Amino acid sequence: MSTAKGPLKGRAERLGRLMPSGPSSAARTPFVLLVVVLLGGGLISLLLLNSALNQGSFKLNELKDKTTELTDEEQALQRDVDDYAAPDALERRARKLGMVPGGSPAFLGPDDKVLGEPSVAVAPKPPPKPTATPKPPTAAGTGNPGATSVPTAPHTPLATATQPSGR
Repeated sequence: MSTAKGPLKGRAERLGRLMPSGPSSAARTPFVLLVVVLLGGGLISLLLLNSALNQGSFKLNELKDKTTELTDEEQALQRDVDDYAAPDALERRARKLGMVPGGSPAFLGPDDKVLGEPSVAVAPKPPPKPTATPKPPTAAGTGNPGATSVPTAPHTPLATATQPSGR
């Protein structure tokens, strides 16, 4: 390569016209600062966006856990309701309250006629409870010096009267 500073010829002359050889008219420092600021701002905004998404992900997991817990509780409560609504459980609780099965129902027709024969509900008789046989009283002189004779009355269950429901 020659270091001569003569006029350029041919292709070099055309390239020389595209690139000025004198001092540049635009300062490069503000442009470089603008690019650095834009890149830095973009990185910071991506960091903030990423942290916001992570925070939302943690909240979502927390809400999913809470939903699972509440769903389990709802299912347990529904099981309890189903147990209480079972026919045998209803009958058992009704008997504890002293309720008895109803008699035959009567219906009112659209022309105010009574259809059917109403009857009063009657409580069924309770099954007899086995009673313990009373021990015979011991005599005072039968080998037990501290024993005293106390007469006992036989145990009889109380009879319950049934009352009509009045309905």
